[in-house]
Amino acid sequence: MGKRKGPSNPALRKLIRRLRKIDKETESDIWGELADRLNRSNRSRSEVNLGQLNRHTEKGDFVAVPGKVLGSGILEHNLSVAAFNFSDQAKKKIEGAEGETLSIEGLLDRKPKGENVLLME
Repeated sequence: MGKRKGPSNPALRKLIRRLRKIDKETESDIWGELADRLNRSNRSRSEVNLGQLNRHTEKGDFVAVPGKVLGSGILEHNLSVAAFNFSDQAKKKIEGAEGETLSIEGLLDRKPKGENVLLME
């Protein structure tokens, strides 16, 4: 039997399956792309700093990060950020800028068609 491919975390595998199912149902490209990026190895998964989010987004945007959000940098406007994981400092800074942190499942529930969601890597 060959080595299993993809993540070993059962919650992450379940999330990837749900993303692919919703991608087929809604024909929205973002959920399939997000599933593909989450299916990468830990080393290849994204780590995004708040400074990057601040530079590439505008007030009120919804952002999906297929990995971890780190607290380096300053966030000057409110955002709704969904990620697989957040550092404690990143959560504090996002909430301090009157933004919100979401799980990817929470973003799926809020925006099932994926409209106006930016994918950051």
